[in-house]
Amino acid sequence: MLAGGATLAGGSAASADDPPPTPSQPPFAVEDFGYPGADRVLAEKGIKLLRGDGHIVLADCDQAAPQIRVYTVADASSGRQGTYCFKGTARTGLLTLELPRVFAVEAADHPVSADLTANGQTTTVDVPKDGFEPVGEGTVGGARSVLVELRVTG
Repeated sequence: MLAGGATLAGGSAASADDPPPTPSQPPFAVEDFGYPGADRVLAEKGIKLLRGDGHIVLADCDQAAPQIRVYTVADASSGRQGTYCFKGTARTGLLTLELPRVFAVEAADHPVSADLTANGQTTTVDVPKDGFEPVGEGTVGGARSVLVELRVTG
C-alpha cells in the first residue's frame, strides 16, 4: 500500500490479516536404485541392468584394470556380447541384472558372489579375489543360466 491507502496500478495490497506466504515444499525424492540409462544399455550392449547400490557399475573392458568379468555365449541377434566387465567402487556392492547364457565369472581385487537361475532354481557361486569360476553351461552338464545378481563381498 502507498501513503493514503492507494495501491500500485495492477497490483494488490497485502493486508495485515493475510497469512504469510508458505514456501512450497519440494517433492520427496524416492530412490528406487534403478540403474541409470538401463534402456539405452540394453539396446546398445544387450544386457538388462535393473538396480543396484551404485558400487558395481558396467565398464568398458580393460585387461589392465581390476574388473569383474562375466563371460556369456555371444548372440548378435540380441546384441549380447561375449564378455561384460564391471567395476567395483567399494568393498561391498550390489547389482541386479538379467544376463542370459553366462558360463563363467571372474573376480579381480575383491571377492564376488553371483546368483544365477536355471530351470526355476537359483544357485549362488562365490568367486574368491582374483578367482575364476565356471558356472551354468560352463560346467560339465550345466544348464543354461541367467545371471540375476552380482555382489562384491569384501
